[in-house]
Amino acid sequence: MRIYTRGGDKGKTALIGGQRRYKDDLRIEAYGTVDEAGSFVGLAMSHLQPDTDRDIIDLLSAVQQTLWDVGADLAAAPGAKYTFRTAEDAAAGLEPSIDTYQEEAEKLTKFILRGGDKGAAFLHVACTVVRRAERRVVSLMQQEEVHEPALKYLNRLSDLLFVLARAVNARRAQKDVVYKNSTDVFREGPSGPTRAPRVGTGDASTAPEDNSLKND
Repeated sequence: MRIYTRGGDKGKTALIGGQRRYKDDLRIEAYGTVDEAGSFVGLAMSHLQPDTDRDIIDLLSAVQQTLWDVGADLAAAPGAKYTFRTAEDAAAGLEPSIDTYQEEAEKLTKFILRGGDKGAAFLHVACTVVRRAERRVVSLMQQEEVHEPALKYLNRLSDLLFVLARAVNARRAQKDVVYKNSTDVFREGPSGPTRAPRVGTGDASTAPEDNSLKND
């Protein structure tokens, strides 16, 4: 079987259901970015240690499988005869792992710089690519219907990848590097972690988008 079909030589590709669209269409951009995210997850896995990180590798392998489901759901044209694959509780299914791996690293109150161990650094990259995929899906949902559990999964997955990156650094005795101009932006409240108001303003809404500590 040939890998090439020549079907996309004029800049269009087919969605599930047969509808053809230009390759820079929002829907194609969305599932293409999900594919990119899965690739970076795989790259991060290749830099983890099978003897000490088998639990994380197995978890990320399951994540890659679900990202294929998310991508397929996004690739389905509206109205296509198609059964969505991303489970309604897919996002919730990540939450116990987020809670578990968050405990491996020190409590965090300030923004940090992404990096550290090579495996952790690639997990940070994967996290930011997942967030970009989420933004692409949000753009798409303003024009067409999307499968909501797919969007929720991406939102929760970026949190998981962030805490996994910190857990890997903790396992390697690599300390987080704090952003030197950061105020206390993250704190424990009675209902769990919350974002604190920015110092000097009394209003959290004026704080910049937090790319390290996301609680929404």
